[in-house]
Amino acid sequence: MGINLGYWTPVYGGFLRNVTDEGRMAATWEHIREVSVKADRLGFHTTLVPELYLNDRKGVEAPSLEAWSLSAAILAVTDHLRVMTAVRPGFHLPAVLAKTVSTLDTIAPGRIALNVVAAWWAEEARQFGGDFPAHDARYDQAREFVEVLEGLWSSTPFSYAGEHYRLEGTIVEPKPSAAPIVFAGGESDAGREAIANFAGAYVMHGGTLDEARRNVADMNARSERIHGRPIAEFGMPAYVIVRDTEAEALRELERITTVDQNSPGYASFEQFRANSHLSLEVSRREYSVGTRGLRPNLVGTAEQVAERIAEYADAGIDLLLIQASPLDEELDRIAEQVFPLVPQEALSSALR
Repeated sequence: MGINLGYWTPVYGGFLRNVTDEGRMAATWEHIREVSVKADRLGFHTTLVPELYLNDRKGVEAPSLEAWSLSAAILAVTDHLRVMTAVRPGFHLPAVLAKTVSTLDTIAPGRIALNVVAAWWAEEARQFGGDFPAHDARYDQAREFVEVLEGLWSSTPFSYAGEHYRLEGTIVEPKPSAAPIVFAGGESDAGREAIANFAGAYVMHGGTLDEARRNVADMNARSERIHGRPIAEFGMPAYVIVRDTEAEALRELERITTVDQNSPGYASFEQFRANSHLSLEVSRREYSVGTRGLRPNLVGTAEQVAERIAEYADAGIDLLLIQASPLDEELDRIAEQVFPLVPQEALSSALR
């Protein structure tokens, strides 16, 4: 089975909560542009641009970049890269976002995807005036949000009457060249059921092979029951460490996973745990990089990592969203050493 290799755009300037110095990584357009152009040239398939108004990796007072303006810039300087931008319904008017996406599609036709996030950070919502209803209600809000987007992209004029949104005779022109694929993620039963209703694709936290297989089977079963078809695409983040020897890779792993409860990002980690209904206990060790990126265990030599990636492809993962540090250097290493070792059919879309 195939798998596309993408990466996670570091809007927060780095991925590591316990390491201050991540080389040249910084929350600047100059750095993101360099990474984006390089990734596009190397053949990476997709970048996920997270939407966070506060910095949950380096501490709330540290700088971070806004997702949608950054996405427009990334699309403008790349030729092939798909940009999957996260959106929290509680921070956006859906009709305005529909217009934004349609405009972005004129810059880069067919290269836009969405990651609809039901939010988890109460403090961020408080500071920025975001709508932050109870957990299950956030998924109902997300469902309506996507229904409005898809309605505006397909019909003119479009009207809608829901619990969260009301529109009457709204016009969004031009339409996108094709309706962007909508990803979403969640682990509670209510969240999964809602996502199977409104999203065509599912992005999960990093997990073991067994966890990935169970997620794929569960979401496909829900989608088959509701729509008569499986989920179109499964994505998963993973923090990747490739070194010449396994011992070197494990030393790097040890360096980045020493948890400091006094680190600037620790408070956001506790907020995440408090406001998310997780199927698994998130360990303090996993806090070091977030998104459970270490759980897939893509740590070792290029041969070991490539073998593991192929196993995730067999488990049903279609898109691997790589985190690594320093990202610009590690993308070079991964493209040079790992790409050639993954079976070519598994990289058919990534190596254009």
